[in-house]
Parts: sequence; structure tokens; C-alpha cells
Amino acid sequence: MSIARFSPFELLLLKSRSQVDTATLLLLAWVLVHRQQVSEGQRRRRLAQVTAQFRHGHELGPVMSIAHNQDLQAIQLAAEVVRKECSNERSLSILYQAITVATDDGELSLNNHYILGFLADLLNVTPATFSTLFHELTGKPLQSAEDPSRDAYWQVHDPEYHARKARDAHAAEQKAKEAEERQRANKEQQQQKQQNKQRQQEEAHREKAKQEQAKQEQNKREQDKQQERRKRQEQTQQRQRWQQEQKRQEEARRQQRERPSSPPDRNTRALAVLGLTPGANRADIRRAYRRMAQLHHPDRFYSGSEHQIALASTRFQRIKSAYDYLMQNT
Repeated sequence: MSIARFSPFELLLLKSRSQVDTATLLLLAWVLVHRQQVSEGQRRRRLAQVTAQFRHGHELGPVMSIAHNQDLQAIQLAAEVVRKECSNERSLSILYQAITVATDDGELSLNNHYILGFLADLLNVTPATFSTLFHELTGKPLQSAEDPSRDAYWQVHDPEYHARKARDAHAAEQKAKEAEERQRANKEQQQQKQQNKQRQQEEAHREKAKQEQAKQEQNKREQDKQQERRKRQEQTQQRQRWQQEQKRQEEARRQQRERPSSPPDRNTRALAVLGLTPGANRADIRRAYRRMAQLHHPDRFYSGSEHQIALASTRFQRIKSAYDYLMQNT
């Protein structure tokens, strides 16, 4: 079986010449480590003195280390070994040694008061016998163990207990308040950051909306300008076409005035209205009519004066009459 599976105290028991002596050694060391105002060297010398006749066969250092570590499993195992192997005489001897190392300085610590009571119960020693043995060895009666859970105990053994407890409570309360204040400050800071972030987002949104609106207005102005330019261009083109037509008609009238004075017939006059010369066929008449109607239709002069509109209507009527006549007689 692997040694690694055993605890340090179990290994001591396995290597011991007397397991009862080793177990008793640990219980006495347990008492000694609870002696107050005693150095480690004094504890070891006292343990060596009390256990000089023991037959355990190993050093005291490992046992003292187990006792200092408060290894309750090892102490329970030692108690079971003692309970199983000791006679009444040996039990009283162990209790005698325990009382001796616990009261060398005349004082019995609270821990050792409970430890001695545990050992007496473990070794089947009645409370009356334990009290008698304690009185014989110390010359003092065994008093009832004080209760550390009562305030009276701390008033005697630690007068500053209540003041320290009050200070600790005040410090804890102050710490809790500071923690609460920090938490509140952090929360407010987070809320402030969130509000600032939200305001920034709202401002960015408003700025973006403003830019979009300005862009739309700029586009609308550009569109209005383009529309106005197109309108002016159309009006300019209409005026130019009208002027050209006026020049052409003026030229036609001039040429007519320069012709012989014999009055032209109606067919010749109709052709002249459409800007044609004698000999034009029906296709020429139709094309000329469409061109003249497009140029002189009254709707194209809606932006002009009433006089211009009236002249355009008269010209259009002459063009329409000439066209109808020519299409019927050609």
C-alpha cells in the first residue's frame, strides 16, 4: 500500500514502538499548545520531561507540528487509540499528566479547561473523580468553565471588548455608507454619461436633419432656377421664331409689292400665306401648314400681351383658311 495514502499522524503510529504512547504524546502536546505565555522551547522541554518514560521511538517535532495545526482527525484518532488500549490506572495517569502540563503556572486556560474535560470523558473518569484529582494536584477546586459567548466573560478578560466591538460596528457602518456613496456616485456618473450621450445623439440627429433640410432647400432652389432658365430659353426661342416669321412675312409682302400690279388669284394668295410658291403639291401644303401652325398657334403666346395673342389668333385663322382652301382645290 502506498505511504502517500496515510496522514502524518498515521505514519507516526505505524512507525511507533507504542501506539498508546504516541497517542498520549499528541494529546499532551495538544494541551501544551494551549498554554498561555509559554514559548515553543518551553513547551517542547516540558513535553520531553513528562514523556521521558514513553516508548514511542520518534522525535517530538512532528507531534508538536500536528498539535499546532489543530489536526482534529489526528486528535480524534489518538483519542480512539487511548480509549481502546488504556486500563483504568493508565487512564488516571494520562489525566494526571494532562492536568500537570496544563497548570504548571497555576493558571488554567479556557481552552485547556474544555480539553481536560474532554480527556476525562474520553478516559471514563467521572466528573467527581476529575474534580478531586484536579484539586489534589493544584490545591484549587475546579471551577465551572467560563462561557465565552456571554458578555460577562469579555468584560473580565477583555474590558475593551465592547468598545472595540462598537468601534468595529461603527467602522463597518461607515464602510457600508462609503460603499453606498461610491455606488450612488458611480450610478449618478453612469446616468450623467448616458444623458450626455443621449444629448449628443439628439444634437447629432438635429444637426443631420438640419443639413438634410438645407440640402433639400438648396436642391429646390437649383430646380427652380433651372426651370426658370428653361422657361426663359423657351420664351426667347418663341420670340426668335416669331421675329423670323415676321421677317419672312415682311419679305413675302415686299416681294408681293414688287410683283406686277395685276392682282393675284385666290390660289396664289393662299400659297403665299403658307409661304409657298405656285406649283406646290398637297404634301408641300401639308408640311407647310404644320410648320406654320406650330409657329403661330395662339397657345404659344400665352405669356405675351393681349395684342400679341390677338395677332397670333388672326394669323392662325388665315393659315387655317388658306390650308383648307388649298386642300379642297388642289
